[in-house]
Amino acid sequence: MYRSIFLSAALLVLLTGCGSSPETVRAAVKPVSTRKIAPPITLKDADGKPLNLADYKGKVVLLNFWATWCGPCKIEIPWFIDFEKTYRDRGFAVVGVSMDDDGWSVVKPHMARTGINYRMVIGDEQTAMKYGGVDSLPSTFLIDREGRIAAVHIGLVSKGDYVKDLEQLLGAAK
Repeated sequence: MYRSIFLSAALLVLLTGCGSSPETVRAAVKPVSTRKIAPPITLKDADGKPLNLADYKGKVVLLNFWATWCGPCKIEIPWFIDFEKTYRDRGFAVVGVSMDDDGWSVVKPHMARTGINYRMVIGDEQTAMKYGGVDSLPSTFLIDREGRIAAVHIGLVSKGDYVKDLEQLLGAAK
């Protein structure tokens, strides 16, 4: 009996998200008039180079808060690798924000193992607070070409939902 309860709880976490709010929230792309400017982020990437989110203005950005220990995050990473390859030439970029407490010592090996092809930074509580407190992982913010948050996905949503949103944002006038 305890085993089935444990397996049910583990499945719930895997299918939704890691964190204090285990719910999946898939928000449709918001109308332009209701979008708010994405909070600024300036952190060092895996190569020690500064990553300033403002430098991505003019591109559609998938900003993903994640961790190496998060099961749903591990499911999404191959999708994001694929999106980076598929949409890069259309003015798109993925930026990963690892929320791992152990920092680069766990993130860099994970990046090498999974073949992550997009820029990565290490986030902290201050970074998370800028984005509403990021209580659940993964939490993904789709940012339009003007630097405004167009959609937010909390927990694991389908790859098809991401594709639909990205196609809509990438097809929007520049």
